Amino acid sequence: MSRLDEKSRILVTGGAGFIGSALVWGLNQRGCERLVVADRLRSTDKWRHVDPLRFQDYLEADELLPRLLNGSLGKFDVVLHMGACSSTTERDVGYLIKNNFEFTKTLCHWALETGARFVYASSAATYGDGSSGMSDTDPDLDRLRPLNAYGFSKHLFDRYAWRAGVLDRIVGLKYFNVFGPNEDHKGDMRSMVLKATVQVQSEGTIRLFKSYRPEYQDGEQQRDFLYVKDAVAMTLHLAAHPTASGLFNIGSGEARTWKELALAVFRALEKAPKIEFIDMPEELRLRYQYYTKADIGKLRASGYDCPVTSLDDAVRDYVCNYLVPNRVLDPATDTLSG
Repeated sequence: MSRLDEKSRILVTGGAGFIGSALVWGLNQRGCERLVVADRLRSTDKWRHVDPLRFQDYLEADELLPRLLNGSLGKFDVVLHMGACSSTTERDVGYLIKNNFEFTKTLCHWALETGARFVYASSAATYGDGSSGMSDTDPDLDRLRPLNAYGFSKHLFDRYAWRAGVLDRIVGLKYFNVFGPNEDHKGDMRSMVLKATVQVQSEGTIRLFKSYRPEYQDGEQQRDFLYVKDAVAMTLHLAAHPTASGLFNIGSGEARTWKELALAVFRALEKAPKIEFIDMPEELRLRYQYYTKADIGKLRASGYDCPVTSLDDAVRDYVCNYLVPNRVLDPATDTLSG
């Protein structure tokens, strides 16, 4: 029985951010408007992401836990916890622990105590270099070794939930390389699709990192790229099925090269391809993932049977319908199929 309909009361943290605002958009598509959105707008332009969306209330993230704990916000049917520091280059580990671990832990226990379904964003960064596999069915989380502090902070909560015995009562989503509308505020963490579109429009060239491993040619490093509209559909599917629990990979199930992604951008813009390979910053070389591919068998086994948007179609939709016209997701004009 779905718990995501017009009667559902839903909390979305990080709801003005990239995946969070896309989830609010997807919920609006389902007729869900009894939503409370929490985020940190500060001096960013993230307000543009929530402006066209339909929800009951907004509050700054610092106010969220106090108001939940004192009962002034009431109860929720579902908590979609997307709020976090998502920078893979953040070096302040204490800041990451506070935002990505401690906050999540408190929110998780509050949700369980009040009967709300808790769905949170983990990350494929928890898999590290992939030498221990990228399976969401492996019960031994201690084997994973993240390559950066961001991945560590996400892995810390995964392991806490596992050892505390609550992972089988919640859902953790290991998002792979998600791209799409409403990511414009992310600075260096913006997807290569967005960066490449800007580069082609201004210079006619896309710059990619050189490879520093002999088994990968320049531009042949591989990622599991997933369009945000697919990520939304997968997330809401799991949120709506209370029997689904534990960790789930959220990806396309395919590994594609950066060069393939760049060529898809050129095709979308109808420009002749011109790729330049540049040096990777030294501080990234030891923490760089050369290959990611999501095993989405567990997601499929949960009943998710929607096809994944092809890379070419996803890039074309994003570039032609959002980046070039400079649009954000709007439930009045957008559809889940793009």
